[in-house]
Amino acid sequence: MDLRQLSPGLAVSPQIQPEEVSQLAEAGFKVLVNNRPDEEIETEIDHEAMARAAEAAGMSYHYLPFHPGQITPTLISDFAAAIAGQAPVIAYCRSGNRCTVLWALTQAGKRPESEILETAAKAGYDLSSIRPLLASLANRPA
Repeated sequence: MDLRQLSPGLAVSPQIQPEEVSQLAEAGFKVLVNNRPDEEIETEIDHEAMARAAEAAGMSYHYLPFHPGQITPTLISDFAAAIAGQAPVIAYCRSGNRCTVLWALTQAGKRPESEILETAAKAGYDLSSIRPLLASLANRPA
């Protein structure tokens, strides 16, 4: 597995297989967040298969499909809620990029923009394209 740490309580990853979920639980992960829409994958790894694998491994599971280019306030807030519970959390999608984008958007206004982008870059994700959105979210009224 290609796990990339974004914070002490959150790692992201490319697609995870159902048989890998028990290994993640054994490694201490408590929560599995699936950001990959079922329309992109085969039924062997769809959200229902992953939910069963998470349940069997004793992990909490959240299916928050992130369709490319379709960021919504609800998706951001649901992701924030999913990663705010029990830690550590593993979130995955096709490459881990969409999970990293969601994490970055949950950090807007809480951390400096440069720190968010640097953390993502260290994990292998270039989020420079969302810089304007980060700034917009950081400057929104509370």
